[in-house]
Amino acid sequence: MTATTVASTEEPRRAGPKRRLGGLRQGAAGPLFVAPFMVLFLLMFLAPLGYAAYLSLFQERLIGGTTFVGLDNYLTALRDPLLREGVLRVALFFLIQVPLMLLLALGFALALDSGLLRLARVIRLGIFVPYAVPSVVATLMWGYLYGPDFGPFAQLSRKLGLPVPHFLSDGWMLGSLANVVTWEFVGYNMIILYAALRTVPTELYEAAAMDGAGPWRIAWSIKLPALRPALLLTLLFSVIGSFQLFNEPKLLQPIAPDVIDNSYTANLYAYSLAFTGQQVNYSAAVSFFLGLVIVIFSYAVLFSANRRRNS
Repeated sequence: MTATTVASTEEPRRAGPKRRLGGLRQGAAGPLFVAPFMVLFLLMFLAPLGYAAYLSLFQERLIGGTTFVGLDNYLTALRDPLLREGVLRVALFFLIQVPLMLLLALGFALALDSGLLRLARVIRLGIFVPYAVPSVVATLMWGYLYGPDFGPFAQLSRKLGLPVPHFLSDGWMLGSLANVVTWEFVGYNMIILYAALRTVPTELYEAAAMDGAGPWRIAWSIKLPALRPALLLTLLFSVIGSFQLFNEPKLLQPIAPDVIDNSYTANLYAYSLAFTGQQVNYSAAVSFFLGLVIVIFSYAVLFSANRRRNS
């Protein structure tokens, strides 16, 4: 080997640590790429969160103006019957709507993954399309369908001589909201579950088929166990989304003002306190209290899932 060859082989080894990217060392390029996200995260999330926490420690009083009260707003939130009713109503909504939604999403995902459906891509797109519709548009559409005067269900019932269904009454409202949210998010959860199914190795299906397992046995013994992480993820998303329920009751409130009041859900109550009642400080405390409820429910779901997996 000549001296020229030795020099050419050693040159990249010496130049490696000094390699630059756009005039900067490679080690400094990573933080620069992350910096825009960190700046936006600080300005758009942490700063408003810290400011809301600061506001929750004060009260606006007629005498004395803005006064530091410490945790008094949080103690008031704990004793607030309107907030308690809103949280319990949303918890009931979660217990009714989420299992139904996830069962539908799971059924659609298993049916699409089975390969037995014709036009599977068209069906998958049709199930997912409602998620692409903004929740405001979806709620306005369903509000028209629910209408007791000019809604198509009411008109069809009158033509058939049947009682007009009161979808916006007190007894039906929670189910009507659950129907709107289910229609919106079944496709989203179905895509998550279907993507998880596509990652299962086909060799497992082939081995099970060679052992005499049918489609139902394969779905029960292979597909459902493989879907546990994805199901847990969709369940956590559903916990967060259910307790943040706002758009649907807010938009249906003008149609059914006697049923949906300003404290119908906890999130709607916090909004009404801030922008209708001008109680910004107490609204911030209610928002943090709602966040604590979401954390508790999410932890309960994770704890239950981990306990079942370990057992």
